Amino acid sequence: MAGQRDPQRFWRDPALPFMEARRVTDGRRVCYARHSHATFSIGAITGGRSTYWNQGHEEGVTPGMVVVMNPEEVHACNPVDDRPWSYDMLYLDIAWLADLQRELGAPAHLDLQIYTQCSSRHPALYRRLVALCDTLFAPDATRLARETEATALVVEMQHRLAPRMPPPGDHPLGLRRAADYIDAHCTEAIGLDDICNAAGLSRSYLVRRFKAHYGLTPHAFLTNRRIRLGRRKLRDGQPIAEVAADCGFADQAHFQRTFKRLQAATPGQYATSHTNK
Repeated sequence: MAGQRDPQRFWRDPALPFMEARRVTDGRRVCYARHSHATFSIGAITGGRSTYWNQGHEEGVTPGMVVVMNPEEVHACNPVDDRPWSYDMLYLDIAWLADLQRELGAPAHLDLQIYTQCSSRHPALYRRLVALCDTLFAPDATRLARETEATALVVEMQHRLAPRMPPPGDHPLGLRRAADYIDAHCTEAIGLDDICNAAGLSRSYLVRRFKAHYGLTPHAFLTNRRIRLGRRKLRDGQPIAEVAADCGFADQAHFQRTFKRLQAATPGQYATSHTNK
């Protein structure tokens, strides 16, 4: 486990692969570019103040608030005027979350029931999330304790966060094909014509509509996918230089700069600063 004075720590455990956590105790230097996750993400603001941007909505967040990010929602959360702030962040695998949602009454045909609210001030939800993160980071916590707290959090989420059905036409087919092509070829030097040919779209339509739908340009989307892949390879213990090459970056320095810009941590911090017991 990283030292208690580290301004940020990561938690993950191979026995519980469906969740990962991050605890930041001084976020003045933890700044994110806009990005998205394949996971469902939820965070508790534990101190100070920051700005939270999600899909065009921006608000100030303060202690006691919970921030919510459905999978693929573009977001960022950053300090205000170099003032201290702190938070806990939890990342949940969507298949695991969807299974629990169905147990709790979500429609059986849904891959995931998304949430309407992008933030919440409900104290019970906040307490439940912080309790789970405390349990994850406690060195003597058992697997059963961690799984129990995680399940209790999802129960609270379903009660407090207004889960909803995805709207019709949520993923236009051509744009979905474009996103899938970028995802599948994110480590390659692909161009705009490659994406358009695969998706059956014109260049002007792709450039105009892709960002409007996904919140990122095709290039930013590709970069985000490369960093997601890099995270997985770092978790598997692959050396940083190899990860940089495997993920399509020109060199290790480029990978490190991009990783820090999107993840607010260096690849080395992410790979080594965590609890796995």
